[in-house]
Amino acid sequence: MLSSSRLEKYAQVLLWGIKTAKKTPFKKNDIVLLRFDPPGLRLAEAVYELILDNGFNPVVRAGLSPALDHSFYARASRKQLEFVTPGEKELMENLNASIYIHAPESLTHLSDIDPGKMGKSLVARKFLREITQRREEEGVYSWTLCLYPTEELSRKAGMSLNAYAGQVVKACYLDRENPVKEWENIYKETKKIKDWLKSMKIETLHIESENTDLIIGPGKKRQWVGVSGHNIPSFEIFLSPDWHFVEGVYHADQPSYRSGNYVADVRLVFKRGRVVESSAEEGEEFLKKQLAMDAGACRVGEFSLTDKRFSRISRFMANTLYDENFGGRFGNCHLAVGSSYADSYTGDPAELNKDMKKKLGFNDSALHWDLVNTENKTVTALISGSGKRIIYENGMFKY
Repeated sequence: MLSSSRLEKYAQVLLWGIKTAKKTPFKKNDIVLLRFDPPGLRLAEAVYELILDNGFNPVVRAGLSPALDHSFYARASRKQLEFVTPGEKELMENLNASIYIHAPESLTHLSDIDPGKMGKSLVARKFLREITQRREEEGVYSWTLCLYPTEELSRKAGMSLNAYAGQVVKACYLDRENPVKEWENIYKETKKIKDWLKSMKIETLHIESENTDLIIGPGKKRQWVGVSGHNIPSFEIFLSPDWHFVEGVYHADQPSYRSGNYVADVRLVFKRGRVVESSAEEGEEFLKKQLAMDAGACRVGEFSLTDKRFSRISRFMANTLYDENFGGRFGNCHLAVGSSYADSYTGDPAELNKDMKKKLGFNDSALHWDLVNTENKTVTALISGSGKRIIYENGMFKY
């Protein structure tokens, strides 16, 4: 499915990802967590060798099978749902990087599980994510993730396994002689767009498509980020807006698989920054329970745009990592309900304490769910002192 040479290239790109995402250089004996779902073992083996060759200390964690995952949520008591393995906190406090290889054997095995039980488990482990977020803000930790093609993914996307693998190869530039060089070029080109966006004092963004009419206020001390080594592949340029200043209607025409559930045609109505109406053609009950997970789950944590000139993803892939980077005919935007990203802060993210985040409108939640719109859209910026300007149209930034 993926040849040995392409697995080696994939592993090299993932190492490029964590090195690029880290604000300070790696040192010998740094600790790298390697997590993978069982079908992704071959890629994990290639990554493991590179971790060792770079002088890092690997910590390996294999994911649960669908049966084990289902048993946990079906049978666990509340205390078991909220149990955190001894030593987990200490590992997170000393971790320098993590790589996750997503290779699901099932996308719907949790469809009969109460989403509230999954929410309890996520909330109980939120403090672990906060530890790594703080370490990332301090520049001592980085992360990336990727996808390994599986039969389940190909079925859900309506492709053969070989065709699906071909899409992964194309999206990650593994068909090129030197994929890392390709990613370095994308990194440089998208930096020009980010610098252009940063040069404008944008007061509001107006996103218009056939089924979306949304106003977003970026807020104070914000910057556009993205294509930073996090996520392979990743072509999105995004910010975490002030959640208070989101008004209007957002429609996600791209389906979404999340926590063993399938959700399609999501419609969200925002008023004063909160979802006041929500619906979905499929998975509506799950959607509503996710939005009620905690106080921040119904608020916006991220707004993103993908330029189709960089993304080679042109099909629904039944995976958020790929679908949120869809290029296709009109590019995409996606809106994430839930937690925000501190690296969208113009200052040093390490100085952002909880009070500052709250004051600036950086959203806090155990949830982060990317909902994708691939319709032809226009994004108009209201620029302080300059009036309105279209910054994105026909799937491309107008820079």
